[in-house]
Amino acid sequence: METTDFSFKLPEEQIAQFPTEKRGASRLLVLDRTTKTRGHRMVADIADLVEPGTLMVFNDSRVRKARLYGRSLDTDGEAEFLLLDRLSEGLWRVMAKKAKRQRPGRRYTFAEDVCAEIAAEEGEFRLLRFDRDIDDAWLDRNGHIPLPPYIKRSDELEDSERYQTIYSRAIGSSAAPTAGLHFTPVIMEKLREKGVKIAFVTLHVGLGTFLPVRVAQIEDHKMHEESYSISEDTAAAVEFAKAEGRQVLAVGTTSVRTLESAWKDGRLSRGTGRTSIFIYPGYQFKIVDRLFTNFHTPESTLLMLVSAFAGKEFILQSYAEAVREKYRFFSYGDAMLIK
Repeated sequence: METTDFSFKLPEEQIAQFPTEKRGASRLLVLDRTTKTRGHRMVADIADLVEPGTLMVFNDSRVRKARLYGRSLDTDGEAEFLLLDRLSEGLWRVMAKKAKRQRPGRRYTFAEDVCAEIAAEEGEFRLLRFDRDIDDAWLDRNGHIPLPPYIKRSDELEDSERYQTIYSRAIGSSAAPTAGLHFTPVIMEKLREKGVKIAFVTLHVGLGTFLPVRVAQIEDHKMHEESYSISEDTAAAVEFAKAEGRQVLAVGTTSVRTLESAWKDGRLSRGTGRTSIFIYPGYQFKIVDRLFTNFHTPESTLLMLVSAFAGKEFILQSYAEAVREKYRFFSYGDAMLIK
């Protein structure tokens, strides 16, 4: 299957550059996989669209301020890094802007007199060794929210709150699990009043989620690993829902990947794990019955995942309708509910 099969045209003005004025005020495209029909609602209507007894599973990972700006001690030029994984005390795997120029031995200075040196190359990534441990408190003071590259602006104070879900808990993501950005305390309470059950998993969003597909045939694409954890309560809730024949609705593709990775022989694994699962058309879903998700970028693994869930042609037709109807796309954009 070719990567270009998952391309679509999108006017640049429909790429959301800012969140809606109020959280939860986005539009919702509702897809029915059985009848191949679509409807137009609002995210605030979600409780009316979910059956009582449904188990909704959210990803509670929290985005760290993972983008760092520093200055090269070798060239005096500005340097930009995106922290991905903390490998050991002071050592991080990073993505570097203008990576070809950032070679082992290059030194940098950052806020609060912190210094670092590129210790090694790992293909397109770099290992950056700081002269002290860099913790989340330091990053909170000196880092920046890692807005995706299609948002053509610097992060602002508002992003510190709006690029996090209201239920985020475990710090560790390099990008937001954006489907969850729509949910407010009022919406969550309406869901509970409807009889919808709510559970949480944690998957720290990294390269496995957002690295672009750079091969012609999607079967040749290799996903990077991401870490996840599932509590005893969540695992029991999922198993109980499946045993009773109730629907499991995943909020976001990261929740899908966590659940599908951890499900085996009618049981959901407890504790921590790592996944490099790549879901594309032909995949047989084991556990997820419904999906709430944002609109995804062309030729991305996320678009391939939703195409596997709802059918590629139906998804691309639905995206075309969303373009015609002037929906807002990507991280700060509108959402879809696939039933």
